[in-house]
Amino acid sequence: MKQPRISVITGDGKGKTTQCLGRAIVAARGGTRVLMVQFLKGTGYTGELRSFQNWQGLLEIRQFGAGCPHSAEIGQGLSQCRRCGSCFRENKEPENHFADLAFEYAQAAAGSGRWDMLVLDEISHAINKGLLDISAVIDWIRRTDPKIRLVLSGRNMPQALIEIADEATECMMVKHPIQKGIIGRRGVEY
Repeated sequence: MKQPRISVITGDGKGKTTQCLGRAIVAARGGTRVLMVQFLKGTGYTGELRSFQNWQGLLEIRQFGAGCPHSAEIGQGLSQCRRCGSCFRENKEPENHFADLAFEYAQAAAGSGRWDMLVLDEISHAINKGLLDISAVIDWIRRTDPKIRLVLSGRNMPQALIEIADEATECMMVKHPIQKGIIGRRGVEY
């Protein structure tokens, strides 16, 4: 059976990165070599960063973002996310080129012959913030070896990317603890 080459996971609900990770883990378990490139994320305390080390080269995650100044204590379970916004404010600074670096890394990875699947987590944010040119992204996708499966995620995925995708999924929040003010739970969201 033929696999979809380009998948999009978008929507306003929770679960886009989680769905990407699920796909990556299932693929890696089947012997597929998966690279997840996370755009504008550099938190350093997420569970996925700790777990991918167990996949012996079949699954790698690379983050390109400002990061959280409190990540060490959050990672040790001594603190929770303060929702201070430092990690996102720093990503907006014009001198930071995290999106460019992530995209360049993804392009090099696609051309390396090392990976069978690339997950471009939160790429829509980089495009929607004007940090990446959508035409350049689409051109690269079209030129990428058709044997490489691509998974693109993020809120408000540009329609042009949905149109070139073989499949698109929309995550919609029906009910979530965040609606009651319960944020990022260790072992659940990170």
